[in-house]
Amino acid sequence: MQGILFDFGIIKIYWYSVIMFIAFFIGGSLALHEAKKWKIPEDFMINLFFFLFPLAAIGARAYFVAFNWSYYSQNINEIFKIWEGGLAIHGGMIVGLIWIILYSKKYKVNTWRLLDIIVVSLLISQAIGRWGNFFNKEAYGPATTYEFLKNLLIPEFIIEGMKINGIYYQPTFLYESIWCFIGFVLILLIRRYKYIKIGQITSFYLMWYGFGRFFIESLRQDSLMLNNFKMAQIISVIMFVVGIIVFFIRKQGSKFENQYNDKENVNVITF
Repeated sequence: MQGILFDFGIIKIYWYSVIMFIAFFIGGSLALHEAKKWKIPEDFMINLFFFLFPLAAIGARAYFVAFNWSYYSQNINEIFKIWEGGLAIHGGMIVGLIWIILYSKKYKVNTWRLLDIIVVSLLISQAIGRWGNFFNKEAYGPATTYEFLKNLLIPEFIIEGMKINGIYYQPTFLYESIWCFIGFVLILLIRRYKYIKIGQITSFYLMWYGFGRFFIESLRQDSLMLNNFKMAQIISVIMFVVGIIVFFIRKQGSKFENQYNDKENVNVITF
């Protein structure tokens, strides 16, 4: 499976870049649609994303480079080749969260409301974005056999794409993509629940993604490490615990207070 979609000589268009663009576009479009329901201006959201996407990409790349510094310190020119892969989602989350908090506080928009909108889009974006790892032959699991992959009832092109240097590997990218897509469907259903409170959608995301990523990461062979521990698993545990805490904190008070679907609880702002 080639990582290059089109090769025009000097200019090359990579599958990874195209898939990440699609992921951002679909996720951003969904967020814009949901924001309109709560009187959050489109210009506000577009300006948010205008800075959020590049900042998250920089954070994701910086995080990845930091944990592979022994290599990049000897290959400085490759630090900026993000089209070849090497984006760590947790780095993007950290930088993105900081930007969202600062931006929402500046314009006096409920930060929890904004996060509830964005995490839904984030799940579908992650489900799509993981396919970039497939084309870059990264985010794979332990070595396995053709028969094992065939028994998973996955398409032949995925099986052959998981053949790296003559060895078949488990498609952990696919496991996570499916997990995120299921979470996306569930979160859409949860969002319709009458008594769901602002902030609890974010808590669901933290618990869902943290739980799934912890176990999927245990299979990955190219994890970012901190001594003998996989960083993604450490972050996943933190996410899950924080998700539980946020859920119960936001649950406090009457069930009629701070409802996500309360049409009176909107963010009318001037931007």
